[in-house]
Amino acid sequence: MDHIMKIPCQLCFFTGLVLAVHAGPISQLTATDEVTVENYLKQFYNLTDEVPGTFWRGGSQMSEKLREMQKFFGMNVSGTVDKETLEMMKKPRCGVPDVAAYSTFGDGLKWHTNKLTYRIENYTPDLSVAEVDESMEKALLVWAKVTPLRFTRINSGIADIRISFGTRFHGDSFPFDGPQGTLAHAFAPSPGIGGDAHFDDDEFFTFRSSRGFVLFLVAAHEFGHSLGLSHSNIPGALMYPTYSFRNVETFSLPSDDIRGIQSLYGPNKDGTPDKPDPKPPTTPDACDSNLILDAVTTMRGEMMFFKDSFFWRSSQGRVEKNQIKSFWPKVPDNIDAAYESPLQNTVFLFKGRQFWAFLGNSVKAGYPKTLSIMGLPSSVRRLSAAVYDQNSGKTLLFVGRYYYSYDEKTRRMDPGYPQRVEDGFPGMIGEVTAAHQFRSSIYLYSGTNIYEFISRRRRLFRVLKNNYFLPC
Repeated sequence: MDHIMKIPCQLCFFTGLVLAVHAGPISQLTATDEVTVENYLKQFYNLTDEVPGTFWRGGSQMSEKLREMQKFFGMNVSGTVDKETLEMMKKPRCGVPDVAAYSTFGDGLKWHTNKLTYRIENYTPDLSVAEVDESMEKALLVWAKVTPLRFTRINSGIADIRISFGTRFHGDSFPFDGPQGTLAHAFAPSPGIGGDAHFDDDEFFTFRSSRGFVLFLVAAHEFGHSLGLSHSNIPGALMYPTYSFRNVETFSLPSDDIRGIQSLYGPNKDGTPDKPDPKPPTTPDACDSNLILDAVTTMRGEMMFFKDSFFWRSSQGRVEKNQIKSFWPKVPDNIDAAYESPLQNTVFLFKGRQFWAFLGNSVKAGYPKTLSIMGLPSSVRRLSAAVYDQNSGKTLLFVGRYYYSYDEKTRRMDPGYPQRVEDGFPGMIGEVTAAHQFRSSIYLYSGTNIYEFISRRRRLFRVLKNNYFLPC
């Protein structure tokens, strides 16, 4: 088991198409498939170096390792590379070697205290801070419910379990591999990096939606490794190597995982630890001089201003405040951007890499969709603002200090973008955090200020306070 202790446990997920699988051996492997088989067996089943170009021809060691792999995944144990085996090897998966039965990383790899601390060192733009906090708390609670373990969050200092989001080379010896690959990895209990959990920010994490990877489920799996568990070979177990979507609200830890964690720490004899009652959402004050809006848009003649889980509707001197979910139940709180397309008579709301399209308060079929559908590069993980420009007939999509131009008629990005905001809007200072148009003028929000640009030439006219359009 020493080779397991030297690398982190990396949780990976399969998101490809379901293929018809046949158990018959493959008569001729392609060169690419040869590399796949060789690398897979070396990484996960300790296949030693073979003579180059001959390893795939059925050597005794390769056959032995193939049988180990096929047995672990409950496949036909043939010792040959059939289509089912090859397809399994091509699925994104965890980065530690597999084991034949439920086990921990090795003798003594457990925490020797039941009181552990954790710290969230940074956040993903896919979710709000509150959603990440809740996901991590609930994921740790999964294990606390069935053991004597108790977890306390700290905001400074060195925690037992340090949680962070990163991409590619992110500070350890195990770089992530970009979108749709390894989602996360965690280290078994030990000094230093032991217990830490890292999440690949090139993936799209969600709070509850199946259109992406639910952070709670990913984190709960990773924290199993942080506590000393390796993978289970029981399909349906939380610690099974591959990801599957489950209803967060009804999730309960499978019995196989309970047996595994209690073999390390024993059962919970004190009853289920109660999660503190969630604090009611703080109602934003429209007259707060420090108010920074999340997004602004128009909708059928009304103006809408978004902040946290609320929005204001302003029309003909009347202003109403509502909760977002009371009007759009399927939209998350803390949206990033919003705009109205008059050509489609549609309002678009953006959060992370997803966006929704609405006719009134009814979501259009097929949504949410991802930003890439609009032609944005994969490096864009969230928008900071959006506005339909009636003067040009184009939609401007802002990403910090840059912006793109989207043609609503052709539904394609215009060439020559992104451009710097300060080049398209001379006099603009800072990152754009919200935007809207009113009577042919474009208003760009940055922090607590609004920059008003008039005419087609986008001349800066004046700088206003952030609550200029709100009732104060």
